[in-house]
Order: sequence, then structure tokens, then C-alpha cells
Amino acid sequence: MLLELFPYLSALLIEEVERRPDRVVFRARVRAATAVCGCGESSARVHGRYIRRLRDAAAGGLGVVIELCVCRFRCENPVCPAVTFAEQVAGLTTPHSRYTPLMRGMLTQIGLALAGRAGARLAIAMGITVGRDTLLRLVRAVPEPDVGEVEVLGVDDFAFRKGRHYGTVLIDMATHRPIHLYDGREGEDLAAWLRGHPEVKVICRDRSSGYGEGARVGAPQAQQVADRYHLWANLGQAVEKTVNAHRSHLVEPLAAAENGAGHLEAEPEVVQPSKELKIVTRLREQHAAAHELWQQGMSKAAIGRKLGLHQATVRKLVNARSADDVVAKNLQRAHVVDPYVGYLHRRWNEGVRNAAQLYREIQQLGYPGGELAVQRHLRRYRTGRGHAPDSGPKPLSVREVTSWIMTHPEHLRDEDADQLHRLRVRDPELDRLTLHVRKFAAMMTGRHGDRLEDWITDIEQDSLTPLAGFARNLRRDFDAVRNGLSLPHSSGAVEGNINRLKMLKRQMFGRASLDLLRKRVLLTR
Repeated sequence: MLLELFPYLSALLIEEVERRPDRVVFRARVRAATAVCGCGESSARVHGRYIRRLRDAAAGGLGVVIELCVCRFRCENPVCPAVTFAEQVAGLTTPHSRYTPLMRGMLTQIGLALAGRAGARLAIAMGITVGRDTLLRLVRAVPEPDVGEVEVLGVDDFAFRKGRHYGTVLIDMATHRPIHLYDGREGEDLAAWLRGHPEVKVICRDRSSGYGEGARVGAPQAQQVADRYHLWANLGQAVEKTVNAHRSHLVEPLAAAENGAGHLEAEPEVVQPSKELKIVTRLREQHAAAHELWQQGMSKAAIGRKLGLHQATVRKLVNARSADDVVAKNLQRAHVVDPYVGYLHRRWNEGVRNAAQLYREIQQLGYPGGELAVQRHLRRYRTGRGHAPDSGPKPLSVREVTSWIMTHPEHLRDEDADQLHRLRVRDPELDRLTLHVRKFAAMMTGRHGDRLEDWITDIEQDSLTPLAGFARNLRRDFDAVRNGLSLPHSSGAVEGNINRLKMLKRQMFGRASLDLLRKRVLLTR
């Protein structure tokens, strides 16, 4: 059984096995009487002996320690510079190591997967006591894999600290494996790496001008491919800006009455009277009941006992001439927003639901209060409580409409497709925007990069300003965009590696150096 677990034991003579609470200790010596020096010369001349303590993989949850009596031999080769050498056991010892190769490999894999602290905790659970610094040293000692020849290269940046410090990762798109990682995202660094790899034929990248220039300088023979995901995301941003500029048209018209000509005309929106608050209704009922009992000759104390009210409350009800006086005294006093309620109601019914925007508007009308008071007042409108106006149908949100425009028509729900159709009828510019987006989508999914020039020309002749800005940016990087809409290459594998890199970076809490992050990214899957 032991030989199956530890095959190197056949080369050893086990003298004693000691079991301790946390480990098993093997005391042994090497069976062979000779050893081979590094120069290749065999020797049987023993120069001395000493004890090596080696830690091996845990067995049954217990650590394994091998106390090995090792001979140091004198080399009989007169030209060998070593003079003496220590015997080694294949699969068990390596020069100057305190771990067996199996143990070292296990700890290295733990360090690569979990880094320092987390790796040390896992090792302890496996019966191996090791410090976090030891794990990190083992990881740093692993050589980086050879890059080899790369024909299709993926390039993207990642943040060490968002907005301040960035790095770059390079991906072999044939194997989807990261092959290099370096600090910074300048084009010169990418160009320097590409000069050492003239075999690169295709470079998949985002629309960063720095990477574009670095690829052009370092690999002029390579085709640059703009990633379709980033193209679609940038188009979505332009669409959202356009929809936001037309947000006043996102309000569905209220129920319209059919006129004599058969057309539906929207009735003017008016603020409906608000429902009476529950507290107002309760005060009116208590006032009526208290006055009725008072007229019957009951005392105020008796009225309080009968109605379940405090005597002071009964006194206020009886002394009030009308229920309105009680309501006026008990309701909240006039608020700083009250003079502007009519304006807020009107703008709310027009579809403006942004508290910050309404605050700025009434501020220009002389409103002296703060934005928080406006937010609290509008909260009644959103929940339909208190003095909330009858606002009619809720206006469509900008993101909602943007998602409808950016979604394939066959994938829209029927009610969403109907609302988008009505919106396109109300606003011709949003109708043209939808047509432009669908043409771009057909061009991208069908790989019709040859249509890009005509599409950009149509956009430039239109009046949709945000979309025109998107088209101008495409023209600046025209060749890469056209390749991205024509060739099958994409940066999907790059984005997947970026997600994994972020996980590794956050696992190390941002305190590890670049060399350790590079090892973990390049040597793990």
C-alpha cells in the first residue's frame, strides 16, 4: 500500500515510522552504495553523512515528513569542479529543496489558483502547513510558457485602478490563451512586442486609437479588426443620446375623443382633484360624532371615553366651529413647495418625471428651497398618494425605448413592438433612427462590410446629431471597422480572459505586484 502511494520508497530502506498527532515521520536511508555526480562519474567513496528533512504530500489528512540519511560522496573525476556531491533519489529529492517534487507541484498549483492567504488556508485544511509567502515564492519561480507563433492576436486593456492605472493583455485567438501581460496601454509598447512577432496576420482590438497606431507601426502586414461588440455598444450609446433628445415625445397621448371627421384628437391634460386623505376623513367623522354627543348633553370626559379619544382631543373637536378648522390645524402647515405645486402638476402630466430637472425649473421661477423637498413632494406622485395628480399613462423611459430600437423586431414582445410603432408614427426622427439601426444590425450580422460606406453617407446626410458623431468616428477607423463587419474574427475570447483577470486581481485585493498577476494569468485556465 505504501509503495503505491509513495513509489520512491522502493529506493529507500525504512528504518522507523513514527506517527504523531499531526504528521507521519519516515526515518530512512538510501539503499544504493554508489551515486552519480553531476559530471556523470559514479563514485562509492563516502565523504560524510547528514540528515535531510523532506515534506511530502499529506496522506489521510496527516502531513508526511521524511528524515532521510544522505551520503555525501567524493567525486573521483580529477577535473570535476564539484569535488564532493550529495546523492539524490529520483522522484524524492532535488538539490537544496525541502519539498518533494510532488509536494512542490501541489503547493505551486494551490498558489496559482488561490495566491497567498487563501492558498495557505486551503493547504492547512489538506494537512499541509505552509506560509503565504512560501506559496508566492513558488508561483514566482515557475517559468512562463513559451509564446510560440501567433497568427491571430487579441488585444485589450484592463484596470489596475479604474481611471488611473491600466495594463494590457495579449491573447492567442487560436487557443484563447493569454500569452503576455504588461503595464500600461500605450501604442509604443504594443508596437515593440509586435516587432518581435512578424508572424501576426490579424489583430483583434477595440476602437482605441493607441492600440490602432501601435498595431499599424509594429505590424503593418497585419489586418486590424474592430470588435463587433464594441461597435454595437458605441451605437447603443449614440441611440440613447438621440432618444434622450426626443424624450418629450415618449409620453403616450391620453385617451382621445373621436371628432366628426373620424380623427382622434388628444384632450387637454388637466390636473384631477386629489382624493381626500384618510386623516381628513377621520377628523371629519370624529368632529361630527363629538358635536352630536355634546348636543345630547354628555360631558367631554364621557365623550372621550365613548369615542376612545383623549380629553384634550375632544376639547379641540368640540371647540372647533367646523370640521375644516380641525383639518387645517391638524394637517401639515404650508410647505415651501406649495406655491409651485400647480407647475409641478402640469409638468408631471407632460411627462417630465425627473426631480432634479423639475427642481431646476422651479428654481428659475423663484423657488427658495432645496432639491430634497421637491423629491419628497414628487414621491407622492410616483406612489399615487396624497395630492398626486392623475398623471395619465406613464411615459416611456429612454433606456426602454433604446432597448426596443436595438432589439431584433422578431424578438420584441407584441406590446413592446406596438408601443415602438406608435412612437415611430409620432416622431419621424425616431423612425429614421430605428431604420438606420436595423440596417447596421443587418450589415453586422450578415458580414456585409462593403455596405459600410453607404451607411455612413446616409447618416451624415441625416439630422440625427449623436448618430452622425458615431458615423464620423467609424470613418476615422474605417478599415478596422470594415474588417470587423466582414471577417469572422471577434474579441469574444479577449473579453472572457479580461473577466477572469479581473477575478484574479480582486482575489489578491490589489496588493500583489504585476509579476505575480502575470504568472497567475498566464499559467492558469
